[in-house]
Amino acid sequence: MADLINGWIILDKPVGLGSTQAVSAVKRALRTAGEPKTKVGHGGTLDPLASGVLPIAIGEATKVAGRMLDATKVYDFTIRFGEQTDTLDAEGAVMATSDVRPAQGAIAASLPGFTGPIEQVPPAYSALKIDGKAAYARARAGEEVKMKTRCVTVHALDLIAADADSATLSATVSKGTYIRSLARDIALALNSVGHVSMLRRTRAGPFGLESAISLDFLDELARARDLTRAVLPLEAALDDIPALPVTPGQAQLIRQGQRLSGFPVTPGLQLATLDRVPVALVEATADGLTVVRGFNFPDVAE
Repeated sequence: MADLINGWIILDKPVGLGSTQAVSAVKRALRTAGEPKTKVGHGGTLDPLASGVLPIAIGEATKVAGRMLDATKVYDFTIRFGEQTDTLDAEGAVMATSDVRPAQGAIAASLPGFTGPIEQVPPAYSALKIDGKAAYARARAGEEVKMKTRCVTVHALDLIAADADSATLSATVSKGTYIRSLARDIALALNSVGHVSMLRRTRAGPFGLESAISLDFLDELARARDLTRAVLPLEAALDDIPALPVTPGQAQLIRQGQRLSGFPVTPGLQLATLDRVPVALVEATADGLTVVRGFNFPDVAE
């Protein structure tokens, strides 16, 4: 039986495809390639109208996919001035207009005010839950949706280009930041209104466009039964966590969930490895190592 694939496929998701559909595309590719059935999940939703980096976790990597939700993201986006829509993107109905078209200098001068910790009101058309029901479902049903202000962090915000009607920017943002809300607020600060007409994620945590592949290339690799060429190792998502080499005996105890003492390591999260193969995420304290999440790789399962 073939070894299970464990790791990441980084898709350059096209516009029009939802994150769940992207997961289905990877599952189809695995079947086409003749790979054994395994778990597949995505590392953070990317709207259908957005393109770019979408990490897809396969096998044991699904156990750390949640870390992608907390990761810093980078987006390129275009604000189209003059029309604000109910969805804050090009798909919605126009709800406000303005004749004001901000000058490039004014746009650049406004950006420091949106850098650092900021407060923003998420879009009504979002997946955030209100009393257990998604906000977008309530909005589509005609309900008046009141979104609560949230605190987020914009680590960097740069103007890439501007013309008479629009501006394209790059934003490095924390978990929970809505680019559509950021675009709306920038336009309002410039005494205009606007919506996002282009949104492209260029980085999600450690994964950038340089690692991303198209669906066409994914299908090509699947048909050639060479899918592993596109797979990054599980630990690629854990590049900020130091590796902690362990012995075969220690690896066995860790896999049994036992606490180990006597490790002279820096306190904090560590990636226990046996011959460079991930064994578990462990928390190191003065009392020893505690297993946070174990991995089932055949190399260390014995």
